[in-house]
Amino acid sequence: MNRNQISIVAERIYEPEKKKDKPISSYFGEDTFNTNEMRKRLSKPVLKKIENAKKTDKSLDQETADAVAKAMKEWALQKGATHYAHWFQPMTGATAEKHDAFIELKGQDNVIEYFSARELIQGEPDASSFPSGGIRATFEARGYTVWDMSSPAFIKKNGISCTLCIPCAFISYTGEALDKKTPLLRAERAIEKSAMRILKLLGNTTSTKVNSNCGAEQEYFLIDKNYYYKREDLVLAGCTVFGAAPAKGQELEDQYFGSIKERIQSYMHDVEETLYKLGIPAKTRHNEVAPSQYEIAPIYESTNIAADHNQLIMDTLRTVAKRHHLSLLLHEKPFAEINGSGKHLNWSLSTDDGINLLNPGKTPHDNIQFLIFLSAVIRAVHKHGDILRASVASSGNDHRLGAQEAPPAIISVFLGDQLTKILEDIDEGISTKAADQAIIDLGISSLPILSKDSTDRNRTSPFAFTGNKFEFRAVGSSQSVAFPATIMNTIVAESIDEIAQKLEAKKNTDIKKATLEVIREEYKIFKNIIFNGDGYSVEWHNEAEKRELPNLRTTPQALSALITQKAYTLFEKYEVLNNIELESRYTIRLERFIRDIDIEIKAMLNIAQTQILPAGLSYQTNIADSIAKTIKVLGNEINIDLEKNLLKTVSDLNCEILEKTNSLKNNYTQASQICDKNEKAIYYAYKMKESMTSLRNAVDLLETLIDDDKWPLPKFWEMLFIC
Repeated sequence: MNRNQISIVAERIYEPEKKKDKPISSYFGEDTFNTNEMRKRLSKPVLKKIENAKKTDKSLDQETADAVAKAMKEWALQKGATHYAHWFQPMTGATAEKHDAFIELKGQDNVIEYFSARELIQGEPDASSFPSGGIRATFEARGYTVWDMSSPAFIKKNGISCTLCIPCAFISYTGEALDKKTPLLRAERAIEKSAMRILKLLGNTTSTKVNSNCGAEQEYFLIDKNYYYKREDLVLAGCTVFGAAPAKGQELEDQYFGSIKERIQSYMHDVEETLYKLGIPAKTRHNEVAPSQYEIAPIYESTNIAADHNQLIMDTLRTVAKRHHLSLLLHEKPFAEINGSGKHLNWSLSTDDGINLLNPGKTPHDNIQFLIFLSAVIRAVHKHGDILRASVASSGNDHRLGAQEAPPAIISVFLGDQLTKILEDIDEGISTKAADQAIIDLGISSLPILSKDSTDRNRTSPFAFTGNKFEFRAVGSSQSVAFPATIMNTIVAESIDEIAQKLEAKKNTDIKKATLEVIREEYKIFKNIIFNGDGYSVEWHNEAEKRELPNLRTTPQALSALITQKAYTLFEKYEVLNNIELESRYTIRLERFIRDIDIEIKAMLNIAQTQILPAGLSYQTNIADSIAKTIKVLGNEINIDLEKNLLKTVSDLNCEILEKTNSLKNNYTQASQICDKNEKAIYYAYKMKESMTSLRNAVDLLETLIDDDKWPLPKFWEMLFIC
């Protein structure tokens, strides 16, 4: 199939099914064993025990667990499920599941469908085959999956197969966390305890529980599957290791929020229908900035469920793409010189009686509450910005962070002018003009009424306040949101506690005045992290250096924050990660960084040697033959200067590509001899990346000289604009 035929296929491959869609409300959550389904199938006493177990973080008694298992099995069988699986999130960044059939032998020749509390609550997958960062040796295979009652079980459909999936934590035989869910659940407990402590100090007598909430905006690329399977780099590494930028990228700014192509909108509709059945509230869809780049965003949910749902969103985007003859790209930078993809993690805190603790509010009391929680978050980011940066470190994000498409690797906080002014005035002890122009005495009287939209947007900030939440914009598109959310909950819990301790020391002082005094003290410390300007500018990089804010450009630099005494103390104090668990995550992330680049290098060398160089030499031969034929016909060289110049250019580039391919191979051989993981990661981040970039530049220049049909790889303009 030639490229013209591919473009025709791209236009005709998906024929939308002619059907009348039902209202979303009529089938939302139908594939989840949610609260509504449990009410239909379980008695009120059983439901009450389940709710109490969730609130108190305790296990169900045997009788109640058996009742839940029986109801869940009957529901799953009615949905067509033949197997069940403990669905968990190992430290690969993906999800895992081992399927077991709902059968037990009854006699010699018969089986029955069977599923008990034992199968529901705990499973035993092989732990040695998942990364553990040294927690478990290969011969120590035992690990346990443990049912997470807070996240509903769901039906996963794959072709004609239906499987009951039970969200679970994953721990080792000796109790260490081997997954991303367990630390997140621990961090949820920490933030709840700390937030309730300060709410009581502020006089809140109605709230009994605090949850962190998240909404992850998921960016992604789609290309036609025919192009995808012609690119070894995309198949193996998820990104292109070669490729010249197209004449048009996002320069005209005409893609963002543009009209969605019919084929893509049909795909999005199919994705959303699947997500709605899984109880995932997908709210927004649109074209992103780059060609063939899109975004899906859900409504806020509790952080644990949001993390589970984001994993299901990524999985659904991938599986549905295949049905539409498309390929999904979640890599942070699949195309050089084209905007990459992130995953903006929107984060906030709320109480069980509906109070958003980061909502400015409309009364002085609410404003005091808002300002103290606002200050706690900023304080946390100031104190632990390096750990927050480490939470998003990856080889893919190294390509993206700091470019004119994503926040810089310098962690700063955007507040907007109004909030910054209020904090400055509190610091100076002077009055502030509220939005309604009334003069307010912050030290004695009341506080200004703040509007929900008291800030503008700042797309260059990695951590921005956006009205009633913070948006952590540095998270990578392929990344699980669980670890960044775990970090957020833990560092904010610590800041809340330290602020609460200061308030408790002022117990004989009016609480409002005491709060303002503490905010004033804290602002003097954390104000350096606040920056409302252009994060892309050279001036900000220079200013950030003066403010002593770390600029951690590479993954090895960033990950080192996880193994400092400060990090050990923080995570141990809140029982989120012990030292062994924290070190394991450092080791796993470092190994993953090396392995990701390793795959890119191998793909690069193979493509260069088996496709690029043969194509370049063939083109060089064709030009030489053309020159020889011209001389033979004309008998002179007067009319062939242009061809001779082209021949020299192509010949020189072929030599350069061969030389740089050999140089990359030699550097790779040297890298293989480095035993220390940290030293090797640093070598990869600098020496290997430099060598890879040098080879890529030469190949990309050659690509611009060779006809499309003679170039062995689909070009960017084809992949990005023919879909």
